[in-house]
Amino acid sequence: MMRPLSLAALILALVSASGLSSAQTVLPLWPQGVPEPAQTTPSNSTIPNHPGVITNVSVPTLTLYRPHGQGNGAAVLVFPGGGYQRLAWNKEGLDPCHWLNSLGITCILVKYRVPQPPGEAGHYPADPSDLEDAQQAMRITRAHAAQWNLDPARIGVMGFSAGANLAVLLCTHPDDDHISSTPAASQADTQISARADFAILAYPAYLAMPPDNTEVFPAYQPNAFTPATFIIQAENDRTYGINGLIYYRALMQAHIPAELHYFATGGHGFGMSPRGAPEEHWSMLAADWLLAIHVLPSQDQNDNGIHEVPSPCMMPDALTPNGRHVNPAMPGTNPPNTTNPANGPSTQNQTPSPYPNCWHSQP
Repeated sequence: MMRPLSLAALILALVSASGLSSAQTVLPLWPQGVPEPAQTTPSNSTIPNHPGVITNVSVPTLTLYRPHGQGNGAAVLVFPGGGYQRLAWNKEGLDPCHWLNSLGITCILVKYRVPQPPGEAGHYPADPSDLEDAQQAMRITRAHAAQWNLDPARIGVMGFSAGANLAVLLCTHPDDDHISSTPAASQADTQISARADFAILAYPAYLAMPPDNTEVFPAYQPNAFTPATFIIQAENDRTYGINGLIYYRALMQAHIPAELHYFATGGHGFGMSPRGAPEEHWSMLAADWLLAIHVLPSQDQNDNGIHEVPSPCMMPDALTPNGRHVNPAMPGTNPPNTTNPANGPSTQNQTPSPYPNCWHSQP
């Protein structure tokens, strides 16, 4: 009789099936103990009826997901959302890592401490713990840049909802030195920069200051540390929809390069590829932006061992019988369900997909 899969084996099978590179490294951010006393136990609880969502994170970590092959030297720290109460680990963590890996970018998935106290007590500067975790994740990543084949000048951040709020906080306060006054001070090498080189913000939360929501909270005002930023948001995001617009205006006023995309639909929390909606293809826009700011090398930039990075897939003419477009293989890559990533372009195992953005996993 076949033995049931263990939980670890099941998770590995699901990750492999999604096309995501397996995690090679998991590192604790604070191996000798977190800077502040733990606010929750046990660690890493799942939430009933919410698969892929975790909470009670008292031991924050980073998980390294490398792209197949050599990669292009760029890396992104990913902060899942969840209102600083939980982490949408699959939808806003593993899915973004899959997309980044498909572009040749190394993904650093950050499990930061949650839950935090409700209201202002759980936000910076009253509670610096999540900023400390973000700073430490960036410093650890830069410290391992040579070992992980990364360019320390091309390490960005990507966040969703509360995770986007944390990304903005890191982009404005990489130099915050609160850690120096905590028991974990010796674990943080503050000589290594925690500054992000670029930022991708998906439906950011908590940036607009109530009650008018016409200005950015002072803690999130762009400054000399703030890098080029890409923002997406839905117009019908009733709670946080104004955040992207307000922050984009602040970036413009600070003369920081920024790109903003608003969609008529999507609400809040639509993730990487909501099917059948205008915002379904926002990752194509983000990939174009990464090319434009030279995070991704152009296709003719083959020197120094950097692999070619495929451009977003062109919409093919062929349709399946149900009217969906059929995606060709990405130039220089295999289809997402090809088992050997070392092979050249092939359409042998290509399956119909509703996504013109063909670096997404097949549904």
